[in-house]
Amino acid sequence: MVERVDGGGTAKAARAAKRRRPAVGEGPRGIVVAGVAVGLAGVMGLHRVIPNSPGRVGSLVESFLPWGGVVVVLLLVVALVRRSGVALVALLLPVSVWVHGFGGLFLPAPGTGARELVVVQHNVSDENPDPAGTARALLAAGGDLVALQELVVPALGVYEDVLGVEYPHHVVHGTVGLWSRYPIRADQVVDIRPRAFEAGWSRGLRAVVEAPYGDVAAYVAHLPSVRLGVGGLASAARDESARMLGELVRGEEVRAVVLVGDLNSTVDDRGLEPLTSQLNVAERGFAFSFPAGFPVARIDQVLARSATVRHIRTLPATGSDHLPVAARVSFSPLPASGRPAP
Repeated sequence: MVERVDGGGTAKAARAAKRRRPAVGEGPRGIVVAGVAVGLAGVMGLHRVIPNSPGRVGSLVESFLPWGGVVVVLLLVVALVRRSGVALVALLLPVSVWVHGFGGLFLPAPGTGARELVVVQHNVSDENPDPAGTARALLAAGGDLVALQELVVPALGVYEDVLGVEYPHHVVHGTVGLWSRYPIRADQVVDIRPRAFEAGWSRGLRAVVEAPYGDVAAYVAHLPSVRLGVGGLASAARDESARMLGELVRGEEVRAVVLVGDLNSTVDDRGLEPLTSQLNVAERGFAFSFPAGFPVARIDQVLARSATVRHIRTLPATGSDHLPVAARVSFSPLPASGRPAP
């Protein structure tokens, strides 16, 4: 006797078998996404333990830390496509680390304070084809202090003529300069030249500005450039210059300090730790400034002591390969001079 096969029963069996299959993405691929998410969280949260030798890998990673958020978004898309619950849960870790480190920079700019200076910073480029247009763009920012780097003849005369309309006080040493609405009582060259560089290299100045809220020691600096090659990040000269500048700031007798310049690094890079360990960085704003065509990092900085850098933003592009930045620096009601409290 031959039994008849029930088609309905066969369909039920197929559906049951389908239900017994593992969920999409809960296999090896979901685990891989979860593993990458945990690894990314470790890199962003524990970047200081990444060795800087060979090739200054640690500094290189720290220069692009904010872009970890883009990696998080890409992993989120993959996790959603794979419908991996494990990966989605694991992604909570790098999201938390990134928000803790950079989420505050997205907050709206605070209201204007009563004791503020607007500080404009720009590497104008020694190959700028339109220095007059660049100077006019900087005037439009309405800053109280304007710090410039890569000032060369004959463009220097153009900046002096155009900016002099609004800024009656200015000093230039080497290739860096400072323009101020307020009197400059003293100024001097700041020696931040690495030992291996030739004697004519001069990229630092210090000026005491008689601001409405008391004296401010304003430092303008252009740290040595870095290069990325097969051997890694070549930043030894920049790091040496940053250490020299850090020692000078540490010994500064004027309590309120503003350090402005092209530091050729981000504030997360350990190469700037001699500065960022004793100066406040911007509380809000990303202000990626380099390269101007597609900015990927802010290497133009405004840092402060006995003051708060409340917000930093980029300004419209000029003829330079950097974007200008403008920062609002708020000063506490402190004495005009005297050594800072330890």
